[in-house]
Amino acid sequence: MAWGQGARRPILGLLLRAQQQAAQGYSCSAFQGHLLGAYVPPNGMFLRRFSSEVSASEQMNLIKQLRERTSAPIKDVKASLVSCNWDIDAAQKDLRKRGVVLAAKKSSRTAAEGLLAIAQDDKRAAIIELNCETDFVARNDVFQYLASSLAKMALSAQGAGELFLPFGPEYLENMSINLDHPKLSGETTVQSAVTEVAAMVGENVKLRRGFMLSTTAHGVVSSYMHTCPQPGLGRIAGLITLEAEDSNSLLDPLNRVGSSIAMHIVAAKPLFLSKELVSAAAVENEREILRTQAESSGKSQMAMDKMVEGRLRKYFEEVVLMEQKYVVNDSTNIKTVLNDLSKEVGSKVTIGNFIRMEVGEGIERAETSDGSEAMARAA
Repeated sequence: MAWGQGARRPILGLLLRAQQQAAQGYSCSAFQGHLLGAYVPPNGMFLRRFSSEVSASEQMNLIKQLRERTSAPIKDVKASLVSCNWDIDAAQKDLRKRGVVLAAKKSSRTAAEGLLAIAQDDKRAAIIELNCETDFVARNDVFQYLASSLAKMALSAQGAGELFLPFGPEYLENMSINLDHPKLSGETTVQSAVTEVAAMVGENVKLRRGFMLSTTAHGVVSSYMHTCPQPGLGRIAGLITLEAEDSNSLLDPLNRVGSSIAMHIVAAKPLFLSKELVSAAAVENEREILRTQAESSGKSQMAMDKMVEGRLRKYFEEVVLMEQKYVVNDSTNIKTVLNDLSKEVGSKVTIGNFIRMEVGEGIERAETSDGSEAMARAA
């Protein structure tokens, strides 16, 4: 009996110690493991319990909340919550830190998808291209919000007298932007905002380029966006400025026809405004190609010359806006459309500038070795 009581004292002591340590936040299971012969670290410290303090339903709720806040992948959301002991605010900060690192690693990947965004008023318009890797991300509301915000910022940054201004990402990236979105808010730089969105969506996101258009004369800026998920966003855009000589002319007809010609620009892909603006080198290069084709016909020199000139006229109809057949009514051309508009408003109407942009044009994609050339031209 004396031996049995003496043997119980060490066991009772260990159990008492286990209860005291558990009250201080340590896991009893570690002490049970000790009694069963499990490994205990040399420093005598036991593991704090994390997930056992938060129920499975609470964990799922926290994951859902943080996912809604940040749009980060579920795997990253859970990892940050676990590392931050299920503190959602700390995990959100941790995600942002992780995101900057991940975004930097992904910056070398090809980003040829995305959206164009337009912001405009009566006299000015700005268009930007924001790229990502997949069209799935292009449908993300945070990505779309950023694209729209960047276009509005570019419009507000447009200086007086800048009738046509192409710009790269460096034009905007160091400017401050104030964002107001449930998942993206506060004042930051454009470059930081792009990096943060890249971290959220898990892809390479880049502000690639932009254009600004304006008219200082009595005229309008008109636009058309194709494949449009919401107003001001799309994959292909056409913009044009129409100007009337008489400052008393009504602008409503110019807006109506301008929108129609902007749609024509998207469909017909003009490269030049008029024949006079086609470079002599481009004309001579095309003439040489047509001459080589004509020589294979075996006809007389006079007949071949006529063939070359006829095909050259066809070339102008394909690439020169003023010579193109109007897509709305192919029995006429753009030059005639402008003449009819001039008669309607009682003043000569001219085209100032035009742009055609398409997402990803000129970017070499992984699956193909030849990217299409950019189709933006101005007078």
